[in-house]
Amino acid sequence: MRRILVVTVLLLAAPACGADDGGDAAPGRVEMTSSQSFDPKSTTIAVGETVTWDNTSTEQHTVTAFEDSLPDDAGYFASGGASSEDAANDDLSEGLVGPGESYAHTFEAPGTYRYYCIPHESAGMVGTIVVTE
Repeated sequence: MRRILVVTVLLLAAPACGADDGGDAAPGRVEMTSSQSFDPKSTTIAVGETVTWDNTSTEQHTVTAFEDSLPDDAGYFASGGASSEDAANDDLSEGLVGPGESYAHTFEAPGTYRYYCIPHESAGMVGTIVVTE
């Protein structure tokens, strides 16, 4: 009986640990790196799934949606909870994700979502989330 319990616990825990698929972030996870980039730059999830951005760098970053490219019926998203891209840019300090911190957002509408880091957009720190039905 004990052996069955141990095997069951291991089987249930394995998906939560995330499989290593060559060093890339686990599905639904994006790293904000010291090289001022999102890794991966593009990720695909299903409607209703959550993406978590983990700041693995020593710098502060933001996750800020490009408002003009949001799919129809999609709500705006930005670290710090800003209600629009202008608001996110106007109050940068609210949206900063510090080293070792994370930001998560659940996507409820299908489509392609483009986003960027406010302080590092000019360095090319942009990314894309593709949400499928």
